[in-house]
Parts: sequence; C-alpha cells; structure tokens
Amino acid sequence: MPQKLHFSLVSPERELFNGEVDQVEASGTEGDFGVFPDHAPFMTALKEGFVTVHDEGQLILFEVQGGFADVTPQGFTILAEHAREVVIAPP
Repeated sequence: MPQKLHFSLVSPERELFNGEVDQVEASGTEGDFGVFPDHAPFMTALKEGFVTVHDEGQLILFEVQGGFADVTPQGFTILAEHAREVVIAPP
C-alpha cells in the first residue's frame, strides 16, 4: 500500500478536512507548492487561492483566503483565515 500524507484543513468556523491523502497543492505567499508524504518540514503564510487535495485519482478543491501552512513529520496542517469547499460540477 502506498504511503499517505495526513492532511488537516481548519478554519475558525470548523475543520473542513482531516484524513490521509496522496498529495496537497496550495498557494503560499512565496509561490505555489505541493506536499507529498515524507515532505521536508516547513511553514509558510498562504495567499488567497485554492488548495487541491489529491486522493486516489479524486480531487477535492477548497478556496482559502489567507492563513498558514505547516508541514511536520506528522503531516500537513492548514490554519485558514477563511475556507470553503468548492463543488466541482461534472462535465
């Protein structure tokens, strides 16, 4: 079984996501970045943009307005100033 990344997305209102995923992409103030399992630890501020969660071929998209991203050996956490899930309509 491939290794997974523990990812959590939290806004002041509630936790929007908490689970094991393949990859997460986000928009930092210094550029866009992707996080995979066993990623090197780092912390960055987020700019307004999207967080894309990849899990077994499925995509989950969140709109984020500011906050912080923290990658540790335990996983990846985003503390967002504001966030909401974006519903992607099928073609």
